[in-house]
Amino acid sequence: MSSVPLTKFGAESLKAELVRLKTKERPSVINAIAEARAHGDLSENADYDAAKERQGFIEGRIADLEGKLGAAQIIDPTTLDADGRVVFAATVDLEDLETGEKVTYQIVGLDEADIKVSKVSVTSPIARALIGKSAGDVVGVQAPSGIREYEILEVRYI
Repeated sequence: MSSVPLTKFGAESLKAELVRLKTKERPSVINAIAEARAHGDLSENADYDAAKERQGFIEGRIADLEGKLGAAQIIDPTTLDADGRVVFAATVDLEDLETGEKVTYQIVGLDEADIKVSKVSVTSPIARALIGKSAGDVVGVQAPSGIREYEILEVRYI
């Protein structure tokens, strides 16, 4: 299995989810299954079916998280020495050259990407365009509306 890049924060979030699933969700669903079994005929027991389905989801997610964490390459942005270049885990301030709008993105792993909190996946078009560039560079990003040009204002490792 290839390594999965994660920021330190992303790895901690996945670990917290894994602990929650193992200590809270798994015991809860086991209790729900036992309670549904106590009601008798399982062939027409919707509670039992729902609990078994939930158990399957939880066990699948636990296996997924364990696999990702086992293959994780954890990168702490505060320890990076990339000479001002955009690399995985960097935070980048950009200016849209057409609108003048300023945005900030952190380049993160696929599992931690969340545009609502300005975290973009390393596989996204904007991240791919930014990787290896430095402050002052202008990059073109293919967007649904056409190519958008951004100037890199600052690259930080926080």
